[in-house]
Amino acid sequence: MEEADIGLIGLGVMGENLALNIADNGYKVAVYNRTADKVDAFLANAGDLKSNVMGSGELATFISMLKRPRSVIIMVKAGDPVDQVIAELKPLLEEGDVIIDAGNANYHDTVRRFSELDGTGIGFLGIGVSGGEEGARHGPSIMVGGSEAQWKNAEAVLTAISAKFNGEACCAYLGTGGAGHFVKTIHNGIEYADMQMIAEIYGIMRDGLGMSPEDCAKVFKEWDKGPLDSYLIEITGHVLDAVDDESGKPLVEVILDAAGQKGTGRWSAIEALNLGVSATTIEGAVAARSISAMKGERVRGEEIYGAGVKGNATISLEALEKALLAGKIAAYAQGFAVMAKASEENGWNLPLATIAKIWRAGCIIRSRFLDQISQAFDSGGAANLLTQPAFIDMMKDSNGALRAVVATCAINELPAPCLSSALAYFDAYRQARGTTNLTQGQRDFFGAHGFKRLDKDGDFHHTWPSLIG
Repeated sequence: MEEADIGLIGLGVMGENLALNIADNGYKVAVYNRTADKVDAFLANAGDLKSNVMGSGELATFISMLKRPRSVIIMVKAGDPVDQVIAELKPLLEEGDVIIDAGNANYHDTVRRFSELDGTGIGFLGIGVSGGEEGARHGPSIMVGGSEAQWKNAEAVLTAISAKFNGEACCAYLGTGGAGHFVKTIHNGIEYADMQMIAEIYGIMRDGLGMSPEDCAKVFKEWDKGPLDSYLIEITGHVLDAVDDESGKPLVEVILDAAGQKGTGRWSAIEALNLGVSATTIEGAVAARSISAMKGERVRGEEIYGAGVKGNATISLEALEKALLAGKIAAYAQGFAVMAKASEENGWNLPLATIAKIWRAGCIIRSRFLDQISQAFDSGGAANLLTQPAFIDMMKDSNGALRAVVATCAINELPAPCLSSALAYFDAYRQARGTTNLTQGQRDFFGAHGFKRLDKDGDFHHTWPSLIG
């Protein structure tokens, strides 16, 4: 019987498209789904790719279709379903085989699974896959973590199906254990921040300047030709331009203003806090999604306090463009700083320049200046982009616009939590003498935590007055 180069479990939207991508790149893929009818439907609808696909609704038969050493991709819902699939696979696999979790897993789960399989002879890879449905079908960005030796099992296939940027594959091995899923988590955190800041700029255009969706669309399409050139700016123009077939209204005006969350944004913020790294733009974006879900309370809040000033803001489109660029730089600076700290804490030695390179195509946050980010890290620069020459120049040119936009929002009562957080981060980052000296004094007063001095080494404690009696 002819054998498949790789197997894939889970024929949801992402799984189906990834399998078709594998077949389209000349590799034979075997598929399995707990619901056997989905396997039959997939095989029946494979069209011209039928010669490169096979499958079974019976797990042992599916495993028998794979070349040794076997590589099995899991594309099921994160959490317990992944553990259940692994438990079912273990008795059927042999030494040298590898299980590949390609879902949006919490990297702590990936570390645990990697550890549980260590010593069994069965490898485990946690890979981040970014690009959505289209990326899965035509080329995603792929972030690999786990055993480097067993990564070799699937390297040829995963490299082939990844997106390409100027001929370079947007796929790389990043480190042991949970490195790949951690990087994907931070990718999604940056994505949250980027999307939120775009939405805030749209809010200023709509509510502050009184612009129609069509007018906003034209601006974003023009911005996509300049420094903000990116996938998210590109699709924003299309979203704002779309018309609802049913009502004839701009589609964006009939979409409910309440965002969902699948967890990766929150995980990014939590990991940043655990690592002691400031990621205020990600935190602001997560908070904005949370408050967006409080639709009823927001309606009541407007009834009580009134809405912001409508159509009276005074700010130029050029300032909005520069402000968005400055905010975007801050978000990327924070995301890469979180990854640098995680790399240090976990001994991953994350290749930050390579991460920037594999994000240049396929993934959701692909943008023009990822090349500049890659070059900055290739040159051996510090982990924070705000200290890199190319970004110093951009921030010097654009931070004034960010300040003007945030001030305009405050004056006109327009919410801008992410842009405001980006500005506050920038201002705090460049303040050599901060205000935490007072905080340290307070902590020593009520908790005898001690403090350090500017004029001598060591730890000190002051005898404070008693406020009792």
